[in-house]
Order: sequence, then C-alpha cells, then structure tokens
Amino acid sequence: MEDEAPLLHLLERHLARLGFEVEAHSTGLGALAALETAPDSYALVVADMGLPDLAGDALLSKMFQIRPDLLVLICSGSEFFVSSLPEPIQRRVGFLQKPFAPKELGQKIEQMLARRGT
Repeated sequence: MEDEAPLLHLLERHLARLGFEVEAHSTGLGALAALETAPDSYALVVADMGLPDLAGDALLSKMFQIRPDLLVLICSGSEFFVSSLPEPIQRRVGFLQKPFAPKELGQKIEQMLARRGT
C-alpha cells in the first residue's frame, strides 16, 4: 500500500521482477477489502503508515483481525518502533524507513519471509 502512484508502480514493478506476486493498492481500505476477500492469498503486506484514508494503528489492528498470522512490513518516513506493539505482534512486523532503495525493500521482504516459520 502506497498512496503516491509513481512510487507504488515503481515498487510493484521491482517486486514483480524479483519474483513476488504483487497486488498493489493505493488506499488502506482497498487493501483491507482485498485481504478480507482472500486472506490466505497473502503472505506479507507492505504498508505505508501514512495513508490518508486509514490511520496506521487502525490499519494494523484490522489486518491482524482478518489474518492473525499475517506478516506486515511497515514503510514510513516517520519513526516507528516495532517494540511499541504488543509482543505477539512484534514477531510479525518489520519496519523500513523511507526513503529506501527498491533493493532494500526486496531484501527486507526476503528476511521477513525467511523467519516466517520460526
């Protein structure tokens, strides 16, 4: 999820080139609707916490209500501390500070998916 269309398309293309199946959304509500429709279709969500239609904490809460074992990578230009989340959720959440290179995003996703089974 990213509300800036050029960045959303750039990241979508980069992740697809890396072999990820990507479904991009520019709003939190749109992403939540997709997740609700097919929760088992998603291994990981990359979420911009600064979306205009849904506050970041509400977005996280709703995603984990739909799919408690979901992995979420938060990308934000503001500081975010995973340690501020409840402990059971911390293991499923990662953080990447904006701005970042597309390569960094791919690496962070790979790290998160690798620890999914642990």
